[in-house]
Amino acid sequence: MDEISTSALFITLGILILISAFFSSSETGMMSINPYRLRHLVKKKHGAAKRVHKLLERPDRLIGVILIGNNLVNILASAIATIIGLRLYGDIGVAIATGVLTLVILLFAEVTPKTLAAMYPERIAFPASFLLRFLLKVMYPAVWLVNAISNGLLAILRVNPNKRDNGHLSSDELRTVVNEAGALIPRRHQDMLLSILDLEKVTVEDIMVPRSDIIGIDINDDWKRIVKQLTQGQHTMLLLYRDNIDDAIGFVHARDALRLLTRNQFNKSTLIRAARELYFIPEGTPLNVQLLKFQRNKERIGLVVDEYGDIQGLVTLEDILEEIVGDFTTTDAPSPSEEVHAQQDGSYVVDGSANIRDVNKEMGWRFPTDGPKTLNGLIIEYMEEIPSEGISLRLAGYPIEVLEVKDNMVRSARVMPSLYTPPDEA
Repeated sequence: MDEISTSALFITLGILILISAFFSSSETGMMSINPYRLRHLVKKKHGAAKRVHKLLERPDRLIGVILIGNNLVNILASAIATIIGLRLYGDIGVAIATGVLTLVILLFAEVTPKTLAAMYPERIAFPASFLLRFLLKVMYPAVWLVNAISNGLLAILRVNPNKRDNGHLSSDELRTVVNEAGALIPRRHQDMLLSILDLEKVTVEDIMVPRSDIIGIDINDDWKRIVKQLTQGQHTMLLLYRDNIDDAIGFVHARDALRLLTRNQFNKSTLIRAARELYFIPEGTPLNVQLLKFQRNKERIGLVVDEYGDIQGLVTLEDILEEIVGDFTTTDAPSPSEEVHAQQDGSYVVDGSANIRDVNKEMGWRFPTDGPKTLNGLIIEYMEEIPSEGISLRLAGYPIEVLEVKDNMVRSARVMPSLYTPPDEA
């Protein structure tokens, strides 16, 4: 080393620091790159992405070649800095060189390049993949030896180095990804994607038309009334039954009735024969499961039944699709905005028949949805009796005043969200 000039040593030291910065930035860039975007680019036959993906298939080898190169460079830089310190300042130069080199490496070979790589991983990882792939081939024996020793130490600690996370996202993690997509995905599309993910948490009971609201045709009714229901009704598919819904016959499509009418065969007996077979859905079925069942069975409408076989309500394919894309059909059912009436004092008068889940979604409230489906049912369950008018209570943190009770039902109640207190603080 004595025959090498000090200026040459300074130049060599600067080059080593640059090489160290390359290894540090490439390590951070490789590990920070978005794996889902990388897979997308690989599918599009992006050359650099394919190289990076190939390297990341064996992260132990990639980290091995980076760390071997980085440590060799840093150790050599330390030795050269020590020589320069001795030449310039004598024995105290060792301490000076150690302090100065530590600061320089931290600033120019660690913090700055790693921060830059974390911010722009693709810009660093893609070009670096050329050299890293070459170095991996050249240094493969050393990399293999280091990995073998490292894997042996992990085995002693009962850690399997070959068992890695498959990178699959859970439903909750996928929701976070969608929410953080920002302007990359329009808000309307984000809502639809989140609604699809929520299908597994929603059951047919949450969206069904309640038994009391099912519009059907009693075959024992006057014939003129039946014709009027078929010709003036808003629904193309109607439930056909005898006297009450429990004695259901089938579903009648308006198109079938029209066909009978054109053939002059339109009467009660032919209407019964034209009725389509009933399709039953167990209560508690998640919407994602029922959507697949509708598709598999080529059905569009079904009756929800409880464990005793009693009819609880009616669900259609359109009801499930509306959970994803929002309302798009004509329906007699009131929307939450028609059942929630704002008052001047900041409170809201809510119809007792209002669906809790729909009201929560529209108003941003937090009433529990794992029990009764309507506000009336929620209040009665909480009170454990039919309340009297004027009674006030705090339910799920919301002050509620019962305004009207009729036919053993809470017809309307006043909700005061401005006085909401979280249940654990109430």
